[in-house]
Amino acid sequence: MSVAALFESERHAMIERQLRRRGIHDEGVLRAMFEVPRHEFVPADQREAAYDDRPIVIGDEQTISQPYIVAAMTEAARIEPGDKVLEIGTGSGYQAAVLAHLGAQVISLERNPWLAATARERLARLGYAGIQVVTYDGSGGYPSVAPYAAILVTAAAPKVPQMLLDQLADGGRLVIPVGTLQQQTLELILKDGDRLTVHDLDPCQFVPLIGEQGWPERSR
Repeated sequence: MSVAALFESERHAMIERQLRRRGIHDEGVLRAMFEVPRHEFVPADQREAAYDDRPIVIGDEQTISQPYIVAAMTEAARIEPGDKVLEIGTGSGYQAAVLAHLGAQVISLERNPWLAATARERLARLGYAGIQVVTYDGSGGYPSVAPYAAILVTAAAPKVPQMLLDQLADGGRLVIPVGTLQQQTLELILKDGDRLTVHDLDPCQFVPLIGEQGWPERSR
């Protein structure tokens, strides 16, 4: 029996109990969450817990977010095939894989060279095309290939960086956790010309966004 088959019941349970019951309705997002093998993105000794409703430490004080948060961010970003999407905080590469499964062209930024290299190798091994992992301080985005249809930030910012808003295309969506180091609110910001609309989504707790437009290194 394949490893994927071994986790099939856990994947079904994740979809039905953690995602549908908590309000995730986009069938494309649910299908991507089922089909992307989350167990491949966690440390080997944590595979049995891969589909639990909690974050998992992946090394260097970083985590893979709980499935509900990944699904909520992805659904809020309203990804369409062909969208150019910026992800800030590659981590394990799991969120990038979900975005790519939906047909996005993903540029994923990771300031930690080890995490970037590991994610790059993992995504290539699993056959996820259309993802470019760049070792870079992503707190100010990646202006050289802007604008983006969507930007997802997988680390907590003390405030929304203006540089990210500037890199959104007209009609673009920014999903970002904003708040203190201890507690944040997941925000969806919609850009319509010069108008920005902010929607508060869920309370959350992410690792800090370290960098010029985030928290200083000592905030870890």
